[in-house]
Amino acid sequence: MDDPDSLTLALVDATATGRLAAQIATELEPGFVLFLSGDLGTGKTTFTRSLLRALGYPGRVKSPSFTLLESYELPRFHLYHFDFYRFSSDRDWLDAGFDDFIGGSAVAIIEWPERAAASLPPPDLRLRLEFDAAGGDTARAARLEAGSPRGRACLRRLRAASDAC
Repeated sequence: MDDPDSLTLALVDATATGRLAAQIATELEPGFVLFLSGDLGTGKTTFTRSLLRALGYPGRVKSPSFTLLESYELPRFHLYHFDFYRFSSDRDWLDAGFDDFIGGSAVAIIEWPERAAASLPPPDLRLRLEFDAAGGDTARAARLEAGSPRGRACLRRLRAASDAC
């Protein structure tokens, strides 16, 4: 029997990553927290850009690698996209005052959450993008793990959608 708290999907190219992002976009609601991990170049910003497009955001989507935070005002909620790659301590995000942005009426996507893991609240969903050498240069594997009831509900719907394909 499949583990209801985890799911692994093959992503053959950036278009498949975009489809996954669009599916997850339908699950987002105020307070949702998504941890987004993976080595440099695995598609974290591509995923977030696709997710924002699926939510109807028409503007430029930048990686927050240097700014640490990009904010997007959407019709149903604010979305905060964090990048903790440059953090040297798990307290850096608290010192920056970012804890005020997570939860409540906003959605938070946190890249490199492992750089602040001891201080972060638990996510609804963890998504790890990995290179898939067997699938070629553009192939990735998406490893998803639920961290809450709404994360499990998201995985159930993703599993059902992937079974239908």
